Amino acid sequence: MFSRVKGTQDFLDLTLFNFIIDKAKHHLTTYHFTEIATPILESVALFKRSLGLYTDVVSKEMFIIAAGEHDEEAICLRPEATAPIVRAFVENNVQQTPWKVFTWGPMFRYERPQKGRYRQFHQISMEVIGSKSVMQDVQFIKMLDRFFHEQLSFNNYALLLNYLGCSQDRINYEAILKKFLDTQGAGKIDELCMIRKEKNVMRVFDCKNPQCQEVYKDAPLITDYLCPACEVEWKQLQEMLQLLSVSFVVKPTLVRGLDYYNKTVFEFTSDELGAQSAFCAGGRYDQLVAQIGGKEDQPSLGAALGIERLMLILQQVNVLPLPQLPPLHVIIPVTQEQTGVALILADELQAHSLATEVLVDGESMKSMMRKANKLGAKFCLIIGADEQNAHEVSVKNMVTGEEKRVPQVEVVSYLSL
Repeated sequence: MFSRVKGTQDFLDLTLFNFIIDKAKHHLTTYHFTEIATPILESVALFKRSLGLYTDVVSKEMFIIAAGEHDEEAICLRPEATAPIVRAFVENNVQQTPWKVFTWGPMFRYERPQKGRYRQFHQISMEVIGSKSVMQDVQFIKMLDRFFHEQLSFNNYALLLNYLGCSQDRINYEAILKKFLDTQGAGKIDELCMIRKEKNVMRVFDCKNPQCQEVYKDAPLITDYLCPACEVEWKQLQEMLQLLSVSFVVKPTLVRGLDYYNKTVFEFTSDELGAQSAFCAGGRYDQLVAQIGGKEDQPSLGAALGIERLMLILQQVNVLPLPQLPPLHVIIPVTQEQTGVALILADELQAHSLATEVLVDGESMKSMMRKANKLGAKFCLIIGADEQNAHEVSVKNMVTGEEKRVPQVEVVSYLSL
């Protein structure tokens, strides 16, 4: 027997999965987003340039499937969708801004599988490319909050919010943070945080080591070192979210794991997911377009929603209005002689969009009725020799038990009542 690859899963019932996708498509269309698709295969160099050489994704989590002689020739399975969407914006010379688009599909990261985290997982990614106003951030976050609250009917989540400032703010703050760690963290923070201190200092806040976190409680906060313009934006962001009735918690150590973020960053989290509690996260990335090769910078923002994580949460919601399958009609030919008539009748029902199954394996009547019941049939359409000769069908309602002989030419209209 073959087993599925570690960190992957089989979906044997896509009802909830498709429900999330369909709801997201409708909701995003309301906010004038357009659906696009990008390849699963992308250049490794794209992610090294956009995510940062010292992020976990680039340093140890990418599935590289073709190395090539030169770095530019290396190909990987995409670990996230923002960089590919920005690459598509630049490569296809999109002129209209803001470019509001979304895509969904599988992403791939070689990380330790755990609750809600897989090596092949699915995301809905939403991006607004070419808008610098903080009011775009406000509307974007409100859009997500409304999606979870109104479209998916659940409230057991928290919105965590932080502001990383502009690029100069970040440079200034990183120097201040590094100085703090050199003095207060010496001999107290672990080896990984020592590496992050030198390579990507703000990532120390992602550490789960309680001893390190104890040190970081006294660390300087980036929001205390914002330039005047960023300080105004940070205040506007909070005030406008409150005006739109979006509840949030300011988390000063929220930095996100990818290097391209600046200014607004946020996470939607749920206690249903354990330690890795975020199910949707994103923020602003104002320099990424230029980094990927755009002729000019396009201030942008986006977010990714983890479908598997969201499914884990929604499975706890009892009132979720999941779509119901159409009523099933099972046609039972009593003997092989009625199989041809059964197939003709099935073709007629299916042509009128009535969900239909024909049992053609020649089992006993008792076995076929039992099978129809297991299939969840609402109606059984029985054709024996008498029915065949009379050009009729015995229609049995499997819910009420009522049975009626109906002329074959009237079966569709009878079932459509």
